[in-house]
Amino acid sequence: MATAKMAKAKKTKTVFFCTDCGADTPRWMGKCPSCGAWNTLTEEKVRPAAKGGRARGGFGGAGGGGIAPRSPVTPLSEVRPEDAARTSCGIGELDRVLGGGVVAGSAILLGGDPGIGKSTLLMQALAGLATAEARALYVSGEESAAQIALRARRLAVDTRDVLVQATTDLEEVEDTLAKEKPGVVVIDSVQTLRSGSLESVAGSVSQIREVASRLIEIAKREGVTLFLIGHVTKEGMLAGPKVLEHLVDTVLAFEGDASGAFRLVRANKNRFGAAHEVGVFEMVQDGLREVPDPSALFLAERPERAAGSVVVPTAEGSRPLLVEIQALLASAVYGNARRVVSGVDSSRVAILLAVLDKKAGIHALDQDVFISVTGGARIDERAAELPLALAMVSSLRERPLPPDLVAFGEVGLAGEIRAVPRAGQRLQEAQKLGFTRAILPAGNLDRLNGDAPKGMKLVGVRSLEEALIAAF
Repeated sequence: MATAKMAKAKKTKTVFFCTDCGADTPRWMGKCPSCGAWNTLTEEKVRPAAKGGRARGGFGGAGGGGIAPRSPVTPLSEVRPEDAARTSCGIGELDRVLGGGVVAGSAILLGGDPGIGKSTLLMQALAGLATAEARALYVSGEESAAQIALRARRLAVDTRDVLVQATTDLEEVEDTLAKEKPGVVVIDSVQTLRSGSLESVAGSVSQIREVASRLIEIAKREGVTLFLIGHVTKEGMLAGPKVLEHLVDTVLAFEGDASGAFRLVRANKNRFGAAHEVGVFEMVQDGLREVPDPSALFLAERPERAAGSVVVPTAEGSRPLLVEIQALLASAVYGNARRVVSGVDSSRVAILLAVLDKKAGIHALDQDVFISVTGGARIDERAAELPLALAMVSSLRERPLPPDLVAFGEVGLAGEIRAVPRAGQRLQEAQKLGFTRAILPAGNLDRLNGDAPKGMKLVGVRSLEEALIAAF
């Protein structure tokens, strides 16, 4: 009797997983030994897999052990590029972010805040991808089949070739994939599925890693396009271990204010296309609608001759976008000066305030600083530093910048203005929307050659002081 109890106890063991990187350690530590993050180790009980493979597996080999068949070795010269052909999902902006469409056998991770529209977007995409020969499967662990049907009717999409399954059991999903053999699968969400081979709860590090790896294995072997919807943390990062992002082929981030109308889908990683591509949508009553001219949309409600407002032509992805940066500086009345930033990196704002103070003689370190990028957009490139500095000085001096002016450039710690890529495309997009003046790095102006738009006044600057003189 005692021997049986001891054998049973050995079936499970306690492991501590890092919620940031997914590394495991047999005992708790304050600092993760792999990624160095503090207080990220969580305790989980893990049951080792049985000898010979997983306990269950819908696509397993002989005996249902879940062992994948050996992949054949093929000379690279004999691999056909057509095997990676793309299929349009019927949504132009989503196709743009994916690099031209979905690739069979690819795994795509879509993350975003609750209520941002992730399920709505993928339901609309399924309608364009599902066919009678390769039906689509929508697996939901958060909603019932009736709730999904109500959403589909509200969106008025064709769901004749779309299957739905409401479950949180990974083995059930694997059995359905083996039986129905769909061409496209949506998992909503990956944090809700749970494998019976592990004793940890759904959403834990071990479960997320197990669920994702098994589903991706099936997708690669069977040529299934797999969409995984993921939750995000309060910091806006994808919940779960970072290894999840390394397993998938594409990572898409759904950005925007859930209470607003505009949504941005950004590719943070893409093995089949350009990273940092951006797609713009507008949330309407019948779902998400594409925005064909996002620059005009972002600038539609720009105030006339308002201090602290600057337009910056960004170049993230394959097309430039014009967005407005607004700055408001006010005297700090209570305690230390505050920095409230939305849409740009707050650390860059602090650096620019220090550069303005030391290199340009603009004393604003004692001011409350409020920065916002209109329309819910986010700018991650360094080209926004020069317009950001101009916006703060404009607000501090209460002097509006010319309404037909755009600016871009990187600001160094010595106050120099450094060149940025794709200056010609930025200027052409600005001219298309009626802007006639631009402040840009002198290094870009010297290399424009034939890319300079005709009839546009270009001012090249080498330092922050020169930029302030040219703007004001």
